[in-house]
Amino acid sequence: MSCTCLRRKQKQLYESVETTSILFGGALLLSSSAFAREANKSALHLSEKVTPQGKSINSGDYTVEWSGSGPAVQVTILQGKQTVATLSGRLTDQATPNPENAYGAHEGSDGSRSLTAIYPAHKKVALEFDQSAGASQAN
Repeated sequence: MSCTCLRRKQKQLYESVETTSILFGGALLLSSSAFAREANKSALHLSEKVTPQGKSINSGDYTVEWSGSGPAVQVTILQGKQTVATLSGRLTDQATPNPENAYGAHEGSDGSRSLTAIYPAHKKVALEFDQSAGASQAN
């Protein structure tokens, strides 16, 4: 094999390795970004009408997403692809993972139920809501 032919083959090999590395890195970046979205997402079944921060939400099945690393987070409650409410919340650590999706509610003197927390299944966090914020944020 001539020296020129050998250099050409080496160059092709380096370009192939470089292209493979770039493709692998891009795939890894995309998969980690998808994982991060899933990490801050949970299902929620409300068995009653609740009012978080002055926003009324009927009973039903919802998706909860939150952004921010804590403790202050922005919480979005969706039904399908439609945003039902966007709330200010506080991400708190739990000692053990929540066994299932759950929520906490407080009954007011008028009989209404205020959403106080969301506990995403299999995660060691809770999303807590300040009820005093609802007075100034009513629909």
